[in-house]
Amino acid sequence: MRRLLPVTDATPGAFGAEGGPGGARPATADHAWSFDELAAAYAYPVAGGGRPRPWLRANMVSTLDGAAQHEGRSKSISGAADMRIFGVLRALADVVVVGAETVRREGYGPAGARAEAAASRKAAGQGPAPAIAVVSAGLGLDFTLPLFTSPPVPTLLLTGAAADPARVAEAERAGAHVILAGEGTGVDPARAVRALAERGLTRLLTEGGPRLLGQFVAADVLDELCLTVAPVMVAGGAQRIGGGPEVRVPRRFRPVSVLEEEGFLFTRYRRE
Repeated sequence: MRRLLPVTDATPGAFGAEGGPGGARPATADHAWSFDELAAAYAYPVAGGGRPRPWLRANMVSTLDGAAQHEGRSKSISGAADMRIFGVLRALADVVVVGAETVRREGYGPAGARAEAAASRKAAGQGPAPAIAVVSAGLGLDFTLPLFTSPPVPTLLLTGAAADPARVAEAERAGAHVILAGEGTGVDPARAVRALAERGLTRLLTEGGPRLLGQFVAADVLDELCLTVAPVMVAGGAQRIGGGPEVRVPRRFRPVSVLEEEGFLFTRYRRE
């Protein structure tokens, strides 16, 4: 993996002449970045004094022609390096926020604990693995799946106050913790972020899908986008990474870093 733009907002010395963490490698060298190097590159911003505010980061993948999926799934346009960064971003997060349709389509299971991240997560006051928080209005989920019955930390279910009480009860019997984050059946994105932060989950990561990401963008609560650009084109009518209604004023983000491996670009943008 090689660096095309700085991986931090600091000076080029972050991975410069003295090397990365441990002082081993120069910034210009192509090498298999270690977990610690990637974790340092993608670290969440350090909060100032007082209680840290929530930081919502999205991690998505897209083809050169803008498709977020191929044959209905994102895995087929991903790659080995993308999955490494996927794992690092999860290891840094307190909670992974995902839409119900993506859970069904991608076959989501619980987030696993990573041995490489155990010490840093403990030092940061985090549990062994991030919680999964599923956003669902209709609660049309299979609550017998391991995501609900046997996660390392309880799965959270974000829904509205008018959700079907029978489905809420079924989710709770399965072990999920239900959080009401909307007045109707739907979930208010800003309220969902606040509700998770009130539980101490301030390092938020969303993996979509496109409709959920579009809702976060429309609500202006997305702080950062980590976008993998895959060196393929698929044509067709696949969704973009963000769906839903068009925002009235485009949200502007600034580039923070770009990495490259085997033609994949790993870009990172922050809201201005």
